[in-house]
Amino acid sequence: MQLNPPDSASTNRYSSRFVIIVAIFITCLLTANITAVKLVEVFGLVLPAAVIIFPISYIFGDILTEVYGYRQARRVIWLGFFCNLIAVVAIWVAGLLPPAGFWDGQAAYDRILGYTPRILVASFLAYLVGEFANSFVLAKLKIATEGRWLWTRTISSTLIGEGLDSLVFITLAFAGTIPLAALGATIVTQWLFKSVYEVLATPLTYWAVNALKKREGLDVYDYDTRFNPLLIGD
Repeated sequence: MQLNPPDSASTNRYSSRFVIIVAIFITCLLTANITAVKLVEVFGLVLPAAVIIFPISYIFGDILTEVYGYRQARRVIWLGFFCNLIAVVAIWVAGLLPPAGFWDGQAAYDRILGYTPRILVASFLAYLVGEFANSFVLAKLKIATEGRWLWTRTISSTLIGEGLDSLVFITLAFAGTIPLAALGATIVTQWLFKSVYEVLATPLTYWAVNALKKREGLDVYDYDTRFNPLLIGD
């Protein structure tokens, strides 16, 4: 088992591969938030269109934690949060600006891109809870398994992370507006769909992780990591 040097997990020199992974992670997050407004029917299940892209952020979150460690994943999770906040504020301000007299798309803009405060709070909290739980579980399991059985880490962390994400978002966004039974069914449906997505992507995750570890010369184990999600600069 090859371990990285003690300071490798906290280095400030980022490779082009790391930057690409971060860019894809944040792009998936932003795209999911925009496309979530559309409801689609997949195999008889009604789901937000974001399910086609949002689970990919968890796959890349797994790759970040497995290769670069929890410290780097924590920074990327917060970076994604602030990038999403910038996008939301920009969309909100653009919606407030008076439209040109000849432009008749204001109502459509407001319907597709307008966010209610309740949905925004639910989305932001669910993202932070789910992503940090995913990264924490994977990092801890990597130590417990001594780096073996990657599939157990990626699947277990996704089941917990996606489960918490679905639970927090659906509950905060819709509790009191839809029947309790429907609320529970929606949580379970989204959780299972996104988790199956991760399972099917396991071979791709294996390939990406192994390739990156070889190219980067990194295989970070978070033995001495403080797992407080607020320690961004640690």
